[in-house]
Amino acid sequence: MVIDERLSVYLNSLLWDIPGYLQETEKNALAGEVPVIKRSTQTLLAFLLRMAKPDAVLEIGTAIGFSAMLSSEYTSPGTVIDTIEKVPARIKNAKENFKKFNKEDRINLIEGDANKVLWQLVSQEKKYNFIFMDAAKGQYMNFVKPVYKLLVAGGILVTDNVLQDGDVIQSRYAVTRRDRTIHSRMREYLYYLSHSEEWDTIILPVGDGVAVSVKQDRDSKGQQNGDLLC
Repeated sequence: MVIDERLSVYLNSLLWDIPGYLQETEKNALAGEVPVIKRSTQTLLAFLLRMAKPDAVLEIGTAIGFSAMLSSEYTSPGTVIDTIEKVPARIKNAKENFKKFNKEDRINLIEGDANKVLWQLVSQEKKYNFIFMDAAKGQYMNFVKPVYKLLVAGGILVTDNVLQDGDVIQSRYAVTRRDRTIHSRMREYLYYLSHSEEWDTIILPVGDGVAVSVKQDRDSKGQQNGDLLC
């Protein structure tokens, strides 16, 4: 827990209730020990989607389809929603949920490894206004380059679970040996987002930590800098 447990309970008590079918999906997921985004993260994601009003959304990490369906609730009926998943059992469950809750026409499930799929989308010249990344944490640095190419200038990247239940602030030797690679890669990812001229980023202690990044237009920025020099 990134913030105090009592404070978290209080804040969650102030949040809206998600639609009944999503509550059902969330309950079933937790019963099956399948992680879904935390309630505070759901609120943030819904708020950002309502604010951004994206034409096209990409999700990296479908799991059972919960957050993709949540995205469908807070975007317009014409918004494209693509989501990527590689685990066969999760693909099966997501498809079942999309069919059960009449989301097959709203959500396009792309099966495959995100490392390959993202570059395929780049080669297809796909463009998105909003990308939600909630997949293998050790792969975030590998994903971010194609993600940058897929986002339009001013597009939003939301990355979940970046504080790793608070472990990210620990020394490398304070985390278990099996988690050290992910720990170092996440710190590298957060440093990159915070210091790169390609992104304007804020890191929030929401849920298990969320990074909200806006893609900067390097070409127009360079032009502006050139104008200033003149």
